[in-house]
Amino acid sequence: MSLTIRRLSIPEFTTNTPVLVDVYITAMKYQHSIRDTRIEVWRRNSQNPGFTAVCALKDDEVVGVAYGFYGSPDHWWQHQLRRGLRHKGGPTAEEVDIIQNYFEVAEVHVLPGFQGHGIGRKMMFELLRDQPRSHAILSTPEVEQESNHAFGLYRSLGFSDLLRHFRFDGDQREFAVLTTALPLRSAQSS
Repeated sequence: MSLTIRRLSIPEFTTNTPVLVDVYITAMKYQHSIRDTRIEVWRRNSQNPGFTAVCALKDDEVVGVAYGFYGSPDHWWQHQLRRGLRHKGGPTAEEVDIIQNYFEVAEVHVLPGFQGHGIGRKMMFELLRDQPRSHAILSTPEVEQESNHAFGLYRSLGFSDLLRHFRFDGDQREFAVLTTALPLRSAQSS
C-alpha cells in the first residue's frame, strides 16, 4: 500500500468535494445530515484568495484532506479572532502582525483508522509549503490535556496558543486557536 500526498487544483477540489467532505464527517463524527451544507461551504471556500488544498491517497482511496486560504479582514473568521483577542486584552503588536499576514488552515482531517501515522503531518507540510504568508493559524476543539492526535501534530509543528477556550459565535464548543511562523521548520518534516 502506498501513500501519496497530492495538491488539488480548484476544479479537482470542487469536483471531489463530496468525497472530501465524507472524510471530514467521518473523522469528526458529525451527522451525515450536514453533508450538503458542508459541500456548499467548501466549494465556496475554494474561491478565496490563496486557496490551497491537498489530499492523502492510500491505494487510490482518499484518507485525508486539508485546505486553507489567505486570512482576510473581510472574513467572519478574522472578525471572530479579533473579538477573542480584544476580550483577552489585546491584540498585542505581535498579534496584529500575525493577523495581518496569515494563511488560515481551514480544515485538516484524516480518517480514524489512518490517524497517528504521520499523514496529517505530511499534508500540513505540503499545504503550507511555499506559502507567502508569515504565519499559519488554525482552530481545533479543546480536549482535556490536549490528548489527541490533532494537538500532538500541531504542537510538533511549532503551533503555539493565540487563543484558548474560545467560543466562536454560534458554537458552544471551546476551541484552541493556534499559530506558527512560516515556513514550517524543515527539521520537523521527517
